[in-house]
Amino acid sequence: MSFWKHDSALVDEGAQVGDGTRVWHFSHVCAGARIGERCSLGQGVFVGNDVVIGDNVRIQNNVSVYDAVTLEDDVFCGPSMVFTNVYNPRAAVTRKDEYRHTLIRHGATLGANCTIVCGVTVGPHAFVGAGAVVHRDVPAFALMVGVPARRIGWMSRFGEQLVFDADGLATCPNTHDEYRLVGNGCELIREGGIK
Repeated sequence: MSFWKHDSALVDEGAQVGDGTRVWHFSHVCAGARIGERCSLGQGVFVGNDVVIGDNVRIQNNVSVYDAVTLEDDVFCGPSMVFTNVYNPRAAVTRKDEYRHTLIRHGATLGANCTIVCGVTVGPHAFVGAGAVVHRDVPAFALMVGVPARRIGWMSRFGEQLVFDADGLATCPNTHDEYRLVGNGCELIREGGIK
């Protein structure tokens, strides 16, 4: 495999790391990890054994991706954001058989210093703002902020906040993708093409 790692980084034997992936200073990838192509793992990133990371994922500095976390393609993890895998940890109680699976769907953004409580799914192209605490599932394209995180709007695939008309329709000004509000969700109804 033709990935690159800094001399100070540790990639354990057995880890699967895709072509074009870069592992930066003081990062550690455990033996059971599976990482796709063209990813970037910033300084001080930890990737556990039971972790799957898709293609073109960006993990910024000081992020630990613990066991039972899956990141699909094109996910962005901002600096120092946090994953968990045990819902009710105690130092004196071993709960490694109680890990809750966390799924971050393709194209989602997890802002700097946000926390993703284990056991949730963050939908495709959702956008979690800096410092937010997500403790329940997030729908596709949702813009989530606050503690606890609440939805305050919808984001396009391009990362622009959508403005809906009276008929519940919106167009991304950059890509001309068209979106529609449906029930409590938002869906892409026509692709305009990402620039």
